[in-house]
Amino acid sequence: MRYGQHLMTRSKGDVMNLEFSRPLLLAALLGLLLPSCQAGVTSLFGETLYVDESNTATRQRQKEQLQVAEAAYASAPTSEQAAIWYGRRTAYLGRYQEAVDIFTRALQEHPESAELLRHRGHRYITLRRFDLAIADFERAVELTRGKPDVVEPDGQPNARNIPTGTLQTSIWYHYGLARYLKGEYPLAEIAYRNCLAAAKNPDMQSAASYWLYLTLTRQLKFDAADRVAKSIGTDWDIIENHAYFRLLLLYAGKLDYSDFGDETADGVQNATQDYGLCNYRLNQGNREGAISDLKDLLASDQWAAFGYIAAEADLLRMGETPR
Repeated sequence: MRYGQHLMTRSKGDVMNLEFSRPLLLAALLGLLLPSCQAGVTSLFGETLYVDESNTATRQRQKEQLQVAEAAYASAPTSEQAAIWYGRRTAYLGRYQEAVDIFTRALQEHPESAELLRHRGHRYITLRRFDLAIADFERAVELTRGKPDVVEPDGQPNARNIPTGTLQTSIWYHYGLARYLKGEYPLAEIAYRNCLAAAKNPDMQSAASYWLYLTLTRQLKFDAADRVAKSIGTDWDIIENHAYFRLLLLYAGKLDYSDFGDETADGVQNATQDYGLCNYRLNQGNREGAISDLKDLLASDQWAAFGYIAAEADLLRMGETPR
């Protein structure tokens, strides 16, 4: 049995959006949570996921960047861009609900801001509130239809300091992801085909192609998925989406499973790679091995990564538990 069949054993409605529990909120107010962590998100399985607040150099830099963004917002509270950066910088520190609140307040001032909707939708995904994310992205699609696309500046620049995404590719990318996480694969396919059509560089083409490949296999469209994977050139100049790129080469038979070794220092890339390898094992018919790997992924601390969230959704849909 091939991979898409394993994941169609439960209905898409099985993935639920869960809210913070009242006791958890009370505990947070009373300062009863772990001393070096703060409550972040409730998983699809109802477990509390904590933000690691260890004072690393990266986190210290992000705090300083947030202070600058917060001051800019305070001096111009009706500025769309000031609100966007205040919300983005807040989210980078794991304060996702607070970021959503910032974007929501700004949308009262700028109700037709596709950018604010795009960023709020992203953080709704992090919060596992997929229906709200979908509503934001669908509205953003309407607002940008027929308009020129614009480069989206990076909040955490890559090694070359070259942004690889645009507003419209980001909207389609995240919209497709929200549909994928709900198991709504035909709608996810449409979104990722639109994302791929709008992509202007190998990084964005790799990202869109990766999720399109997965979306197609979930619909048992294996020939179409193979064509997507085989369209990726081995000589593409990739700046940041190395995991997506290498996984596509694996799916196309241009790399071997053994070519994927130890994890890197980039936790998000590791989660991306691990989820992609789980999908590869499912596609090879190794359901039990894939389930074991999905559970291993959920034992990591990368719960804001899309690969981690997708692993939650897959296990839930397959009738499995994280432990």
